[in-house]
Amino acid sequence: MKFTASSADLLKALTTVSGAVPSKSTLPILECILFERDGEVLQLSATDLEISIIQRLAVQFETNGTGGARRIAVPARRLLDTLRALPDLPIQFSADDDFNVMLKTDQGRYKMVGHDGADYPALPELGGDVTIEVAGSLLKRAIQKTSFAVSKDALRPAMMGIYFQIQADEGRAVATDGHRLVRLTMDGLVSDTPASFIVPEKALALAGRIVTSQPTTILVDGNYVGFDMGDARVLARLIDETYPNYEAVIPMENDRRLVVNRDAMLNAVRRVGLYSSSMTNQIRLSLEAGKVEISAEDIERSSEARETVLCEYDSEPMVIGFNAVYLTEVLGNIDGGDVVFEFSSPNRAGVVTPQDQESGEDMLMLIMPVMLNTYA
Repeated sequence: MKFTASSADLLKALTTVSGAVPSKSTLPILECILFERDGEVLQLSATDLEISIIQRLAVQFETNGTGGARRIAVPARRLLDTLRALPDLPIQFSADDDFNVMLKTDQGRYKMVGHDGADYPALPELGGDVTIEVAGSLLKRAIQKTSFAVSKDALRPAMMGIYFQIQADEGRAVATDGHRLVRLTMDGLVSDTPASFIVPEKALALAGRIVTSQPTTILVDGNYVGFDMGDARVLARLIDETYPNYEAVIPMENDRRLVVNRDAMLNAVRRVGLYSSSMTNQIRLSLEAGKVEISAEDIERSSEARETVLCEYDSEPMVIGFNAVYLTEVLGNIDGGDVVFEFSSPNRAGVVTPQDQESGEDMLMLIMPVMLNTYA
């Protein structure tokens, strides 16, 4: 294999697939990126056996008298570090039958030893039992607005991914860690064949970095999902678990409604949260007519803070506690000027929504309270 390409273009393509390269593996070949020639296109692949990324790149192949391997696995870290250290200039890549890799530029030459590409694990081939066509910008938004609430608890594997429920008229992306929940309903996320599946958060994070505004095809086939974005594709093994009944935890009869400016509330929570206990991150919201007082204290450090934010609230006064970090993340992922909180009691979950929903979507967030000694 022998070709010439721009070092910047090759670096960009390799950076894309490197997201699936494990930092350490019992199989050394997995720490490599697979180079394959497919016609006049270079195909780069990487996998950790759970998530795979494929990137196609147009290069100038040389064919006259150039033999060598057509599939070769190249050590990812050394190759990437080399390209990052080079300026943008033409680079010649060659690999012989003994899997020796040579990089040549006008300034120098760099040699490394690769592996036989025939030993590289085969990547899944998806037939596409379910095919979903979606705008790339819509998929990116679904990932960005839900991923923060994905659980990191390996004892609850179903919650370690984003749950997609796709119907003919609308689709939902749901994430929860038991403390927060996000349900994002989108009119543009649809399929003629209804489907429900859980995608690992890591796979979606990688897809979110690659996806553009161009159309994206989501393929679901058995235990795998693929995100086809033209020259790039992300493949992942689905989480084979039953997602919890999230609808059951969303309170439907909250009779206390608070409307507040999102930026004012978010900034106040951030500032006051700095004075909360480092163990609990607990802050207190005291709701009264026309205002909400946000307070926190850290007894161990003899520090406290409180701020008052004007709002629309005309129900009975109430005091409720939240984790400042969780509340900050919920508010930080809501767009728009004003945000609506709906409460029923200090020990029931609060529902948070933007007052003005984005066109074609319905966003609902839920945050669980923390127990305060005022009503323990």
